Amino acid sequence: MNTISTSVKDRLAIITLNRGKSNSLNREMVTELSDMLHNIENDDNIGGLIITGRENFFSAGLDLIELYHYNEEEAKNFWHLFLNFSAKITSFKKPLVAAINGHSPAGGCVIALACDARVMAEGKYIIGLNEVPVGIIVPNSIFSLYSFWLGQANAYRHLLEGKLFSPEEALAVGLVDEVVKPGSIMTAAERKARKYMAFEANTWQQSKLNLRKGIIAATSADQNEDLEIMLKQWWSPSTRAILKSLIEGLKTKA
Repeated sequence: MNTISTSVKDRLAIITLNRGKSNSLNREMVTELSDMLHNIENDDNIGGLIITGRENFFSAGLDLIELYHYNEEEAKNFWHLFLNFSAKITSFKKPLVAAINGHSPAGGCVIALACDARVMAEGKYIIGLNEVPVGIIVPNSIFSLYSFWLGQANAYRHLLEGKLFSPEEALAVGLVDEVVKPGSIMTAAERKARKYMAFEANTWQQSKLNLRKGIIAATSADQNEDLEIMLKQWWSPSTRAILKSLIEGLKTKA
């Protein structure tokens, strides 16, 4: 694995996102995450999973610099890959906790939303879905995930303005479950994961899948129609101009 690292501690797996400074998601990283989720879900020696990042980033979301230069076929394949990954992580049956150690906008937030619980480090970090200001049309599957935690009205309002939250704001709206000091984040995440792992495994897992039927159906549904609309906008001059401006800003900061 080139973009993630994995360790196991007393039946609890920990995936650390490890791709560059900001852990931005590209084709390789999404593929590795999908493969590792499959392996962990089917390993009887592992009872739960924590996903975390490193330094000041959980994940900055999709790697816009790489995506911008994809041709039409590559872009279509990537979006299929990412939406399939969203479905896979949403239907992951074992306890899954996000230890959000830093910034987590857009695609990083999607990973966190698919988890059973989210612990976030306090500090000057942001989390939320800011696709609309970036020029990306939000598919129904992502709205379903967001509204599962925030409620439909709040998810609707915050999505349409691309609202990004501080850790304290995220806690207030139910986007995260706990805000802790950065040094305590793995301890807090492990506590939550092991609380779930203490229950009879099949009872807990089947209950999770039952409670998630709606979002599992939404993320697993045929999204070709949504994707076609998204891709049409992705290639539009207005979105390309927004992306180009954002990328120039990212390169300046790098």
